[in-house]
Amino acid sequence: MAEAPEALAPDAIDGWALPEAQNDWYGGSDVERLLVEAYRGGRMHHAWLIGGPKGIGKATLAYRFARFALTHPDPARAPDAATLAVSPETAVARKIAAGSHPNILTLSRPYDEKNKRFLASLSIDEVRRTIPFFGSTAGEAGWRIAIVDSADDMNVNAANALLKILEEPPKRSLFLVLSHSPGRLLPTIRSRCRRLDLAPLSVDAIETALTEHADASAELRRFAAEAGRGSLRRAIRFLDEDMAAIGRAFSSAIASVPTLNAAAAHALGDLVGQRGADEAFEGFQDLVFDWLARRARGEAEPPELGILPPAAAAVPLASWAEVWEKVRVASAEVEALNLDRKQFVLSTLTMLARATRM
Repeated sequence: MAEAPEALAPDAIDGWALPEAQNDWYGGSDVERLLVEAYRGGRMHHAWLIGGPKGIGKATLAYRFARFALTHPDPARAPDAATLAVSPETAVARKIAAGSHPNILTLSRPYDEKNKRFLASLSIDEVRRTIPFFGSTAGEAGWRIAIVDSADDMNVNAANALLKILEEPPKRSLFLVLSHSPGRLLPTIRSRCRRLDLAPLSVDAIETALTEHADASAELRRFAAEAGRGSLRRAIRFLDEDMAAIGRAFSSAIASVPTLNAAAAHALGDLVGQRGADEAFEGFQDLVFDWLARRARGEAEPPELGILPPAAAAVPLASWAEVWEKVRVASAEVEALNLDRKQFVLSTLTMLARATRM
């Protein structure tokens, strides 16, 4: 499989540093301290399952810990620090940022040069790259670290291959397994990892990140921080006018359910269905799943998004769960088979409207 374009990864955001080159951490300091204490105290599990919603810093934390461990390969001599911070000027940090450190292997969806896109799943061939990686002599002293980003992308064969490696881990190996939905992973994989769940970022933390890295007005940064609902990735999207337009179109289409605004639905479908608009497609999915989650929890709509509550009676939780699963399966098929995205938008909105009539 061909290498992805330079500085590109499956979840790359244009204009923002990739997690391996990101030096700032906007999550809780307690998480970093936990990892420092586990590492220094000789209680470092060979595999960590880092879970939490998309865009809250799981990959950033994984690379942050990798820098710390490879900078201080002897746990007994590692500093008793409050954070995992390592100077970006160190040789280790520079190599990790460049994706060239020989002791780190990142497993993610490979890039298909022929179709100019990332594959829909993380295959068994990717997981098998761990065999020569762990079987050869380490490029440098210290640990060898495999980062799975993300485990949610693995197909069945890949998951079983990873499980086999986790059952018999090589010496001085660390696995950092990232997952947006840990509960969906194989129970056997979860049982062989130490669980570390990250909380969504605070609005203030997201606003700080946007202030430091985004060229936008204070009002727009605050709006995006609130609309991000704990995810920096989502917040960054709301800085984009196209994504803001999608949010407005979604609001218009869904505001009057169980009646669907057909004109707004088609306008939204045109925005999401544009060729190459992967961010728009992913953003639409986020809006849908957030809407479903609020319906299931009986929460009011966030005022900053301008979405009205559905004019319908209470719907059983099981019904919302069924709709959620149908949308999830359909979106995966659209990506895997390169199906018509506008049709997916229209059928999804119709499904949401019907659900409020149950």
